Amino acid sequence: MRLTVYHLKNCDTCRKSIKALRAAGHDITALDVRADGVPASVLETAANAKGWEALLNTRSASWRGLDEAQRADMSKDKALALIGQYPALMKRPVIIGEDNQITIGWKAHEQGIWI
Repeated sequence: MRLTVYHLKNCDTCRKSIKALRAAGHDITALDVRADGVPASVLETAANAKGWEALLNTRSASWRGLDEAQRADMSKDKALALIGQYPALMKRPVIIGEDNQITIGWKAHEQGIWI
């Protein structure tokens, strides 16, 4: 299956996921969120499918680096705008299948969907 993986090149979890997906026989298009960006339409689709809360990585150094005003009163639109501005705020990897199935992260449940 053809998969698009939005990742960070220096993220161990992302590297592991890409390696495992390739080993499972998937054809991978890997897009680094810092170098390649994430289209607004992809963010919108992922947020609609999984909830914007699942897409926002509030445990990241990027999140901690935001000031209180930026983190206050979070909404879907505000979260997606922040991820667009600071792509490392997106929980990774975001994997999209050719059938438009989406997973966010690389925990056992997400691995089981693709492998």
